[in-house]
Amino acid sequence: QVQLVESGGGLVEDGGSLRLSCAASGSIFSINDMGWYRQAPGKQRELVATISSAGSTNYADSAKGRFTISRDNAKNTVYLQMNSLKPGDTAAYYCNARVKAYSSKYYRDYWGQGTQVTVSS
Repeated sequence: QVQLVESGGGLVEDGGSLRLSCAASGSIFSINDMGWYRQAPGKQRELVATISSAGSTNYADSAKGRFTISRDNAKNTVYLQMNSLKPGDTAAYYCNARVKAYSSKYYRDYWGQGTQVTVSS
């Protein structure tokens, strides 16, 4: 079994910053890509940023220049530093990881339970 646990969400004012963390644990053989997605009420879940095991990053246009994704492979942890937050960033943020467990032949996607980010105007 593999679990992803997020932390770091909360309420912040317009222009503020937050740092999200997501730690993967369990019977992990290897982790490929890790990433952050978000879902606002009434909207579909959307990509925020991803990072490969080698450190290559990919950002949604809405995140470029304001958010930074990073990871610590030794800790199986991915981070999302969010600066210059706007009310439009308000959403539940979900961590994703493509993991090969010891008991599996293949990689599969795992998701965290989500952490709420609310930006007040």
